[in-house]
Amino acid sequence: MKRSLLAAGLVALMGTSTLAQDIGATISRFDDNWLTVMRNGMTEHAASIDGVNLQMEDATDDLAKQIDQVKNFVASGVDAIIVNIVDTSAGAAISEAAGSTPLVYVNRQPDNVDSLPATQAFVASNEIESGTLSAFQVCNNLRAEGKAGGARGYLMNGQLSNQAAVQRSKDVHDVIGMDMCSFMTIIDEQTANWSRDEAQDLMTNWMSSGEPFDFVLANNDEMAIGAIQAMKAAGMDMADVQVGGVDASQDALLTMQAGDYDVTVFQDAFGQGAGSVDTALAIVAGDSVDQKVYIPFKLVTPANMDEFLSKN
Repeated sequence: MKRSLLAAGLVALMGTSTLAQDIGATISRFDDNWLTVMRNGMTEHAASIDGVNLQMEDATDDLAKQIDQVKNFVASGVDAIIVNIVDTSAGAAISEAAGSTPLVYVNRQPDNVDSLPATQAFVASNEIESGTLSAFQVCNNLRAEGKAGGARGYLMNGQLSNQAAVQRSKDVHDVIGMDMCSFMTIIDEQTANWSRDEAQDLMTNWMSSGEPFDFVLANNDEMAIGAIQAMKAAGMDMADVQVGGVDASQDALLTMQAGDYDVTVFQDAFGQGAGSVDTALAIVAGDSVDQKVYIPFKLVTPANMDEFLSKN
């Protein structure tokens, strides 16, 4: 079940949609721009399938609350549960709370992804691609600018309890460890918790040291945008620094269109949301399901950004 999952799922599930199917979904946080697009993918796709009822809950970044939400879904008798997990190290607790109720993890990879029972699956994009694509393109851009003799910069991490943040930062370090990108040096790296505001504050603090830098790499677009806002507020010319992130959100693409953002990576939020619904229904129907359903990342630069402006 790869990228054709959405179309194939609709056809395969037509026979089961005459019976009402109740799906409970718990999302780590509603006040996240990218996750909002993912939620829209879930709700719009569920609404397009006859007999599917979707109930959405906000976990507000509270793991205990999310576990209770899963238990409440089970107690209410839902047919399946979708979880955008708060803490990716808590997969075992979430899986246990779901019991025999079919469960689909979406977007954030739980630590127990390789030992999920047959009634559970994971829908997302392969994070090994995300940070790698972004960092490698920034490396290429810096080389093209004649900075292969040495370039210094900063790395902004997402929430350290999140597998995607850990993997994306590892991707950056792996790229810098390559011979052709070894001229890049990380001055400092800190977490800004996926937040635009926290990233703006962090970038302001970094700039206050007066240390010259050539690039900023962030685990997501929101942090990259926060860094850009800080740099522009300090009067920096964005042509003098390479900024790379991940997600290709609409805000990020508009920032790129304005000439302030250099590299991002498209992660299909809407497709992941819709795919999680299809996967949940397939498990309920007893269909054979790949336990890891990956939707590919795609590199986005000013050269091809117009292709993505309407996708999220």
